[in-house]
Amino acid sequence: MSMEQIALGSQGARISREGLGCMGMSEFYGERNDEESSATILRALDLGINFLDTADVYGFGDNEELVGKTIKPRRDEVFLATKFANVRKKDDPSYWGVSGKPEYVKQACDASLQRLGLEHIDLYYQHRVDPDTPIEDTVGAMAELVQAGKVKYLGLSEASAATIRRAHTVHPITALQTEYSLWERHVETDILPTLAELGIGFVPYSPLGRGFLTGTITSTTELDSKDFRKQRYPRFAGDNLDANMKLVERVKAIADRRGVKPGQLALAWVFAKGPHAPIPGTKRRKYLEENAAAVDIKLSPEEVAELEAAVPQEEIVGDRYNEGGLKTIDK
Repeated sequence: MSMEQIALGSQGARISREGLGCMGMSEFYGERNDEESSATILRALDLGINFLDTADVYGFGDNEELVGKTIKPRRDEVFLATKFANVRKKDDPSYWGVSGKPEYVKQACDASLQRLGLEHIDLYYQHRVDPDTPIEDTVGAMAELVQAGKVKYLGLSEASAATIRRAHTVHPITALQTEYSLWERHVETDILPTLAELGIGFVPYSPLGRGFLTGTITSTTELDSKDFRKQRYPRFAGDNLDANMKLVERVKAIADRRGVKPGQLALAWVFAKGPHAPIPGTKRRKYLEENAAAVDIKLSPEEVAELEAAVPQEEIVGDRYNEGGLKTIDK
């Protein structure tokens, strides 16, 4: 099997139609298993999934080390994305800051390259926009990384349409990464039209609603004590979860009728919405293979409309982030 490749933006980058989010391999989603995670990354490459996504804050750098060590013998097969700007303190895991200061951009890139053990990063994202640093200054520093050969392409994450436009005037932006799924469609109003106009690719993260659209979560009591969905995402909390379960049941019913899994159907919906490259995250080969099979599920316009009617945005209960998380989203 060799997955179809598509253009990411208009700057020459090409990636697999589906990527692999590596965040949960090192933190946030329960216990780690580095051996299985490495095997999952290698299986992704075998399936033709060359687009891997990590960040410097995942596992306080451990995720970059894991990914870099795993892919090193097969580096030429990989289009690697990592990110900077979120700032954490290992002695205070609750602390989250943001920095887009030019000097920090360069410092963060060098640190990532060292952890990855690689000579360059294919796609370097600003993970969150720093409200205290002009985007022009941040992207200017990122552009210097391209000139130095440390980075090939530049990206933004969770940036507003206005910020994207300003950034793009400094240096071409290849991709925007932002949450998008049947469960979260805010980008459709202003952001996706802006990306199409400017020739910027779109990378949906959490295309499975952080696992919710797989239909496997029925209660927060089922989540590992180290699973951060309980604390960070109001849609998983108490009565909110019960209310949102009704929406997932509708997706499951449609999936059953199609003879596929709910998560596969949710991914098929993302593919049907445009030339997007979703990065569903997993740390297990079993779920990687399930997700990879979703690229072959073709939905008619009528089926797309049926799914959207099954998950109307006005019926979703709870914000997509808690108060602290929402403060980091560029408006």
